[in-house]
Amino acid sequence: MLSDEARDGRRASRAYGGKSAEQRRAERRRRFLEAAVELFGAGPGAYRAASVATLCARADLSTRQFYEEFRNLEEVLAVLHGHVQKAAQAAIVEALATATEGSVRERADTAFRAYARVLTANPHLVRIAFVEVTGVSPELEKQRLEARKGWVDLLVAALDQAAAHGEIGARDYRIAAQGFVAAVNGLLYDWTAGYVDASLDTIVDELLLMFMGLLQPPEGKDRVA
Repeated sequence: MLSDEARDGRRASRAYGGKSAEQRRAERRRRFLEAAVELFGAGPGAYRAASVATLCARADLSTRQFYEEFRNLEEVLAVLHGHVQKAAQAAIVEALATATEGSVRERADTAFRAYARVLTANPHLVRIAFVEVTGVSPELEKQRLEARKGWVDLLVAALDQAAAHGEIGARDYRIAAQGFVAAVNGLLYDWTAGYVDASLDTIVDELLLMFMGLLQPPEGKDRVA
């Protein structure tokens, strides 16, 4: 004989309209997040001007359904910021998997173009990831700074590996990497916001020149290939 808890679980997973409870919940969550991208990324201060009511109206869902998925708007913003970071990382990993035999310059070019394509695909997400997420709360600020540190660590690890293979000169690249990551994010945001009159390819070309200028040439050479 089923317990009350087991019966409740069975009812919760029962399909309705061809979809299980889990599928319906995932669809509601997707609708909230898609609506949040448009709402939070609409312009300067958009996140701070938003409310649960306006998000629910945009998603055409109820506040009760919202609180079944999220504690508050800050959690939604944190989820979106995390999604952007993961998507960009996945794009770089996939791109570099096809460029393992290339030179430092070729691998960097492949990685930067993959990163730029993901981040600039939706200007609303760029604003959310680089602007709206800043200074919201100590918890979200920690998430933002840890994400940036993750990018710096990734870049430093790649440069240290290249130095170990004799492709570039060995030195402490961390400060240079921190400055470069900040420059990348700032330039890509300015471009998506319309403050830089150039093609995305031109932006990436300039970033690549900046990056190559940071590298110490291997011993006995005057430049990095």
